[in-house]
Amino acid sequence: MPTLDLHEAALPLAPALHVPRALRAATQATWRGRMVNEHGSAVVFEGLAAQLEAAGWDAADVGECRSFAAEERRHGVLCGAVVIAAGGRAVAEVPAPEAFPAHDDASRLEAAARSLASISCLAETVAVALIGAERDAMPEGPLRELLTTIWADEVGHARFGWRVLARLVPALTPPERARLERYLAVALAHLERHELAHLPLAAVRRPGGDALGLCSGAEARELFYATVERAIVPGLERLGLGAGAAWAGRARAA
Repeated sequence: MPTLDLHEAALPLAPALHVPRALRAATQATWRGRMVNEHGSAVVFEGLAAQLEAAGWDAADVGECRSFAAEERRHGVLCGAVVIAAGGRAVAEVPAPEAFPAHDDASRLEAAARSLASISCLAETVAVALIGAERDAMPEGPLRELLTTIWADEVGHARFGWRVLARLVPALTPPERARLERYLAVALAHLERHELAHLPLAAVRRPGGDALGLCSGAEARELFYATVERAIVPGLERLGLGAGAAWAGRARAA
């Protein structure tokens, strides 16, 4: 498997942390996983920017979206810095990246709408909720400051998606909008599968864990479902998309 090595880049950024011996392995594993996920998200935004550009979308939006890739790589380095602070190395084996969905069955504008909804309105909105809750549980200190930097960027990624999708949906033809609604069920099923895989029930709240970003898997799952049902689905419905039906039918779509 390919190796992601961010150790040299992350070393100068390692925050001063006290990590109890009993929590070192969990802290290293948690933040190493985040390092991989955050760094890997860069190619997703590069793919989204390319789709928006191919659809003839506003150049300023395309440029902003492309800048998110650099932010995600920076997040990977910051997460690696926490691994180092916990006594580990910011190095991990990573799976080969999946091909970015081309949506060849759709027009260029519809393809961009699908990716925008899936990436920014779904995944990034969930990230805002989960990281925000984790940040709120942390005491003031260098790790909270580091997490605040990541969280603020994720807020920007989500807001971008909702803002641009609100302008993009009215530009779709009725058949394109109908296909987008059907695609939402697939995207929601994928989101659920991905989040549950990364929020294991075996992860339980441990004394001192909140200060290191070690959350309860069960509580995080509860927040995930609340975010989808109280924020994402109503938000998409306000854009005129049948997100409620898509969420209800996600199992069939999967």
